[in-house]
Amino acid sequence: MDFQFLGTSSGTPTKTRNVTGLALRGPAGGWSLVDCGEGTQHRILQTRLSLHDLRAVFVTHLHGDHCYGLPGLLASAGMQNRTAPLAIVGPPPLWRFLEGVMATTELGLPYALEFIPIDDLAGNAVLPDLAVDAIALSHRMPSYAFRFTERAVERRLDAARLRAAGIAPGPAWGDLQRGVDVMLADGRVLRADDWLLAPRKARTIIVGGDNDDPGLLLDAARTADVLVHEATYTEEILQKVGPGPMHSSALRTARAAAAAGVPNLVLTHFSPRYQDGDGPLSLAALEAEARGAYGGNLFLARDFDRYVLERDGACRLHVPA
Repeated sequence: MDFQFLGTSSGTPTKTRNVTGLALRGPAGGWSLVDCGEGTQHRILQTRLSLHDLRAVFVTHLHGDHCYGLPGLLASAGMQNRTAPLAIVGPPPLWRFLEGVMATTELGLPYALEFIPIDDLAGNAVLPDLAVDAIALSHRMPSYAFRFTERAVERRLDAARLRAAGIAPGPAWGDLQRGVDVMLADGRVLRADDWLLAPRKARTIIVGGDNDDPGLLLDAARTADVLVHEATYTEEILQKVGPGPMHSSALRTARAAAAAGVPNLVLTHFSPRYQDGDGPLSLAALEAEARGAYGGNLFLARDFDRYVLERDGACRLHVPA
């Protein structure tokens, strides 16, 4: 599994950061988009992602920096002759927004849109390889986090036991690995389930929308491998701004991640006031604040950063060869 940031700024873009968008690839191929701020399709053009391989779009909430880019992206996919249906998951008003834009701009699409309201997400197999559920957050309008969990986890053969039982590598091993029971030449019957090791933990990634209470994700994050969450401000600036915007600080997010024991924390959705360099209005200040409260694997996302979540739950920044 891997995920790539297409935008990491909050509210408005900067010269180096677009507004929110994240591409997520599951084990079966294809990709999904979480949020689609204005300009997301321009970011996609600078990656290897194709709108033909897009399986679903998940929108955390309807503030413009998370959804204004969606109509244009849908139109571009149509102009590129996409024909496969596309699932869109989000709060119910999202569909009214899209219908309004499509009607007023006379946008016709050569492919079908399947809209799934967040309340109907439970039990809906949107993706073939990832189970998806939503967790309500706290913001100025309904906002959600999406939790993506592997549906199937491979099991490895217990090679040591097979060798100890005098069963040499061969076709029988292949059948057992595929889950097929085997009868040996000496009459022994091997049940595949008896010769496969216990499965590893299914990988889980949580991608949060805007949220001023990271503690709402505490229970879900306890079993997650990665938490992607906003850190719009440092705590000092949040105190000056006040509770009105209903965003989180790096400190509050880091404390919640530490309390949950989530091993990998990726911060994003930074206020445009934070820039590279040093000082109280720098990304370094956000990082220092988070590191003071969280001892796990911490990342501050940048546009186009791609992270790989390994089968053992380790998360690393992908460095192109």
